[in-house]
Amino acid sequence: MRRVAVLSVHTSPLEQPGTGDAGGMNVYIVQTATRMARRGVEVEVFTRATSSELPPVAELAPGVTVRHVVAGPFEGLGKEELPGQLCAFTAGVLRAEAHHEPGHYDVIHSHYWLSGQVGWLARDRWAVPLVHTAHTLAKVKNANLAASDTPEPRLRVIGEEQVVAESDRLVANTEVEASELVDLYAADPAKVLVVPPGVDLDRFTPGDRPAARAALGLRPDDVVLAFVGRIQPLKAPDVLVRAAAELLARAPGLRERLVVLVVGGPSGSGVRTPEELKRLAGELGVADVVRFLPPQGGAALARVYRAADVVAVPSHNESFGLVALEAQACGTPVVAAAVGGLPVAVRDGVSGLLVAGHEAGAWARALGDVATNPAYREGLAANAVGHARRFSWDRTTDSLLAGYAQARDVFREEVFA
Repeated sequence: MRRVAVLSVHTSPLEQPGTGDAGGMNVYIVQTATRMARRGVEVEVFTRATSSELPPVAELAPGVTVRHVVAGPFEGLGKEELPGQLCAFTAGVLRAEAHHEPGHYDVIHSHYWLSGQVGWLARDRWAVPLVHTAHTLAKVKNANLAASDTPEPRLRVIGEEQVVAESDRLVANTEVEASELVDLYAADPAKVLVVPPGVDLDRFTPGDRPAARAALGLRPDDVVLAFVGRIQPLKAPDVLVRAAAELLARAPGLRERLVVLVVGGPSGSGVRTPEELKRLAGELGVADVVRFLPPQGGAALARVYRAADVVAVPSHNESFGLVALEAQACGTPVVAAAVGGLPVAVRDGVSGLLVAGHEAGAWARALGDVATNPAYREGLAANAVGHARRFSWDRTTDSLLAGYAQARDVFREEVFA
């Protein structure tokens, strides 16, 4: 494998995860692309330019290039408006490739359905295989929609069906997602490859908990619950706020020590109501214990995980849940919704707890059981580190490269048959 073209239309790997459309997919692309480059594979990432100040080409890491493709206005264009710019984006991608000799890329890896639409055309023009990772699926998301969220449009459903049908390989995060692709999208099982995401085991490690708390202005004996991610109905941070109110109703004396950290920025339909979560905290009488922090990266994010007694991942749907892995790698137990890939990311009763549904009482019990019982928490914490170490970006990268090679070999056999 010499060169890989990575397509990420709606969000750049250079953006900070946790706000806007930047999230786990950004982390996935950065981590795998960087590791491919270390193995001698050249990676070019095509993404839409969102500012006139961005250079046409930027280096993400040695061997990893990010190309900013002009497609539509630089700013103020929501993800739901991007289908109208796919023609312009595709033209930019094809023009970039036209400057190279035929066969410059060995494979295309598209991320999210918008990129898959571009990859579909590039595949046919370049005569190379298309590998696609959905990251989220409209049919699954609509079946698990938060009460205040907006359903994914039929345009996306049709677009996903087309990409599934045209891809040479489909990368699923878990066996559950693989089944969804087959059962809901009629994917060919032989083309579905299960490759679990990883965690940066060098960055996310157990550390000095008192120092992490001191850096965040927390006291040593505070009971700290944390949410990390984009503030939108799909991620359900409101579940944590409601659970905190329920905890205090059951144990009023906890108010002096309880701190709820909400780390992230508005995204998706949450952009329209950025103050909604603060308003909810006020209505429930817990505004005094809820603290909001902007998205954190690198060492600062690891510090948040280490400072928390428990990290909550109450999403209505997650194809995997990288936050859960990162927190556990830092030695912090996770309480997560029993949806999507989270039962793989969290080992129920061993590295954390899984909660069926999103009822505040059930979440309060689970969070309280972990956060207010030091002995129980420490047992889960020790197991959490071991569980997280079963996942690594190196393993993910090796599996992807093997999948690329297999797709390339099969593609060549079919072309020259």
